[in-house]
Amino acid sequence: MAESVVVHRKRRNVELAMVLLAQFIGLAGYALTHINLQGRLPSNMWAVSLLWFGLGLLMHIVVRWRTPYADPLILPSVLLLNGIGLAMIHRIDLIPDPPRNDVLVQLIWTGLGMLLAVLVIAVLRDHRPLQGYTYSLFLAGLVLLLLPLVPGLGVELNGARIWIRVAGFSFQPGELAKLLLTIAFASYLVDKRNALAVVGRRFLGIGFPRPRDLLPIGVMWAVSLLVLVSQSDLGTSMLFFGLFVVMLYVSTERPGWLVIGALALGAAAFAASTLHHVQVRIDAWLHPFDNFDQNLQIISAQFGFAWGGLLGRGWGLGRPGLTPLSKSDFISAAIGEELGITGLMALIMVYALFVMRGLRIALAARDDFSKLLATGLSFVFALQVFLITGGVIRLLPMTGLTTPFMSQGGTSMIVNWMIVGLLLVISHQVRKPVATSGELSIADDSTQLISVPTTEARP
Repeated sequence: MAESVVVHRKRRNVELAMVLLAQFIGLAGYALTHINLQGRLPSNMWAVSLLWFGLGLLMHIVVRWRTPYADPLILPSVLLLNGIGLAMIHRIDLIPDPPRNDVLVQLIWTGLGMLLAVLVIAVLRDHRPLQGYTYSLFLAGLVLLLLPLVPGLGVELNGARIWIRVAGFSFQPGELAKLLLTIAFASYLVDKRNALAVVGRRFLGIGFPRPRDLLPIGVMWAVSLLVLVSQSDLGTSMLFFGLFVVMLYVSTERPGWLVIGALALGAAAFAASTLHHVQVRIDAWLHPFDNFDQNLQIISAQFGFAWGGLLGRGWGLGRPGLTPLSKSDFISAAIGEELGITGLMALIMVYALFVMRGLRIALAARDDFSKLLATGLSFVFALQVFLITGGVIRLLPMTGLTTPFMSQGGTSMIVNWMIVGLLLVISHQVRKPVATSGELSIADDSTQLISVPTTEARP
């Protein structure tokens, strides 16, 4: 008899072409900035080109070697976002006299992030054994999340206590906590999904869980509120609670959990509205022009968007330096000013493509842990981009999160690249050939069918 085997095409050559295109776009932003400001290419153009293309090709070679069936669009999407972010940070570096060189530090962090992604790909052959470390990962993530509260270790910057300082180096442990807690959530919900999916009472046609099953969401609600109150970190609080509620809904398919999550979020928002730093952000969101000095950042960003218009001023031709923290929190405002709303929307679509490919991995996964983990890792980026970009354009209050792969910051860059490495490992495991019994298999446009002979075992 014959056994049908569904085989995804590796598409590594497609990935290589897309990687080169993505890196070229980022390098073009670097070159155009100097052409528009100085009328010539930078003197180190060849060195920068060799270094940047070398990093991307190294990542591609590792993916081709260790995860040949990984999704071919994840790496190019990340390199495009990373390259545009580096080019914009360098453009803002040229504003003061003498120029700054923060882009070099950011490039070092990018290289370290890629190195850790390579280690994840090379060492972690299979992500599924991570399911056995549920409570260890949850405890480690919770400790990292609360570490900035330790006296003498935590540091308060820009009104938020989310940093720790060790041996002169600053580190944001909440970034690593989001990775560990996402893995822990996925593992916990796989183990408990049957109990959490049980319907208690029904109201308005929606089945709500039993009261005794509400403990997990109550714990996450309390932890999120603790982070918000103690660290003045609205963004991280919303990120973790939203992540847990969505993963809970995906694992149980019960809309009642979304209703409970929304009610809990509303209660937390009402309680947080009495806090001074939350009131400041709400006032800056609703009435930014009532206090020019306090809300200079958001006001400058709105003027930058208005001056950039639909198509932008062009690389190097805007004035993004007028917006405070334009390299970190408000880098999307700098993008909107120089590349226009069109350029900013294009980058948001790249984020959407990245998230879509992650969710596609989840849909194709054959085990529950892989489905939930890929969904959680993808939703982390979706929610983070929504919260920070929504704050910059005044759709939401400012949250203080970073724009993944683009904002200045070492911890965020390193952890996000580690997540990319983990997603590549998951997608390789999902897409690699698996024999299926039967005579008929269905392949989409990215797969091909082959038949292999098999022998029957004797009774």
